Amino acid sequence: MMSLKEITASPTYNPNRVLDAIIEKLQLKNDAALSRALEVAPPVISKIRHNTLPIGATILIRMHEISDFSIRELREMMAH
Repeated sequence: MMSLKEITASPTYNPNRVLDAIIEKLQLKNDAALSRALEVAPPVISKIRHNTLPIGATILIRMHEISDFSIRELREMMAH
């Protein structure tokens, strides 16, 4: 299994799939609602979405906690 660092460096890495899947699963309105659910500042979501900030382990765990997606599912969404 690829490490988180390898996933975020991959040319197929697309954090938008993960963010959009969580928004859909939790029926959130937008990225601002997602940032509140994840308990991060809105610019963090924007930076992740624009690929200037990789999804790190801490936020990945928080995504798992709020969405009930497994860590494996989240990692697979990022990599494909």
